[in-house]
Amino acid sequence: MKGDLKQLQSQLQIQFHDPVLLKQAFTHASYVNEHRFNQHQDNERLEFLGDAVLELTVSEYLYNLLPDRPEGELTKLRAAIVCEPSLVKFAESLGFGRFVLLGKGEELTGGRTRGLAGRCV
Repeated sequence: MKGDLKQLQSQLQIQFHDPVLLKQAFTHASYVNEHRFNQHQDNERLEFLGDAVLELTVSEYLYNLLPDRPEGELTKLRAAIVCEPSLVKFAESLGFGRFVLLGKGEELTGGRTRGLAGRCV
């Protein structure tokens, strides 16, 4: 791992109660595939759950912040906030890439610093 998760917690000023879960959140599937004999779990299931939690949180925030806006406008605002490229930009601003466990192939192809080419809808 490029960075120490204790360093990340210090940087964020957050102490995670479950360091195993934090490590899982920063473990890419390519790393798990290359370390099959170790007890690693990748972050894909956590990503699924996190996407839902983030969407709900942003939805509630926008709903309360903009009580006079119609549903369609709130949906577009939420999509702009929760879209992958904006989340990648946020993660890059926090330097999350240096903490991710990647497989060698993913590392060699620039997986740690590669931004997404997609755009928000």
